[in-house]
Amino acid sequence: MTNDAVYDVAVVGGGPAGLTTALYATRLGHDTVLIDRGGGRAAMMLDTHNVIGVTESVSGNEFLQTAIEQIEGYGADYRREFVGSIERVDDRFRLVTEEAELDSERVVLATGFSDVRPEPPLPRTGRGLHYCLHCDAYMFVDEPVYVMGHDESAAHVAMIMLNFTDDVDLLTRGQEPTWGEETDRQLRAHPVDIVDTDVTGTEKGTDGWLEAFTFEDGTRRAYRGGFPMYGSEYNNELAETLGCELNDDGTVVTDDHGRTSVDGVYAVGDLTPGHNQIPVAMGEGAKAGIAIHYDLRTFPKSLEEIEDEGTVGTEEVPAVSDDLRESANQHNAAEADD
Repeated sequence: MTNDAVYDVAVVGGGPAGLTTALYATRLGHDTVLIDRGGGRAAMMLDTHNVIGVTESVSGNEFLQTAIEQIEGYGADYRREFVGSIERVDDRFRLVTEEAELDSERVVLATGFSDVRPEPPLPRTGRGLHYCLHCDAYMFVDEPVYVMGHDESAAHVAMIMLNFTDDVDLLTRGQEPTWGEETDRQLRAHPVDIVDTDVTGTEKGTDGWLEAFTFEDGTRRAYRGGFPMYGSEYNNELAETLGCELNDDGTVVTDDHGRTSVDGVYAVGDLTPGHNQIPVAMGEGAKAGIAIHYDLRTFPKSLEEIEDEGTVGTEEVPAVSDDLRESANQHNAAEADD
């Protein structure tokens, strides 16, 4: 397989963080490719919450597709492929997919994580099965809610949901609780009903939303929806192979602008510590894109470079590539016509 293209920036992962990084890198004049295997947490969203300026009627797929069209309009390349490996080759990184080998000066990992799903039977994600407390708790004001799990996180989320509703059940599904003694005392001092028996069936309405669970002991409990708390599996294989430092939970260690412990490698979004929210991911992508621009931009030349190479000639500017220059001119002309 031969090298197919050379880029300034290669972004792996097409969620909000990766797309925003690609947007900033491209609009700041760097040849950028975004490689996305598809899927991801944002694509699963039936409605978009907590993104100012985006209404809830916009699905995750619609949100992402609009972003893809934006970055392509600015001149970025978008490839629907899976990156199997990344290695440093001389002063660049080589990304290998099923279709091509791509070289890039900077790599941005935006590969996120996967929520660990509990065993079925369960409702469809977004129709009674929810993974984002900060996004979806508002939906359950004065509604019956379940929290599913048996660890510290499950216990605390059950208590947190009392801020929104007085009808909260904690479903351990027959598992022995692993939360500590203090948490147990705290939990039992709140009006949370701990249900020990396992779920045996799901009842849904004509609209597809969850209406109730049935249990092994023959009982039926009504719910509008709830939150499974079984942890996350971070997609950190590429980061680990490149030698990036990882936290104990599997997230990638970064500075405030997405730089990892490996020079030239950045990580953004759900792959890094912090709140797993679209606006947070977009902010991380923006900061990483700007930081990369500071690293890569050609001008201004330093005094040392000017002394070695001479003054900058008019034939050397602008520094943006011919392809990106053409895309920018086409985009700006179209905007002027509108």
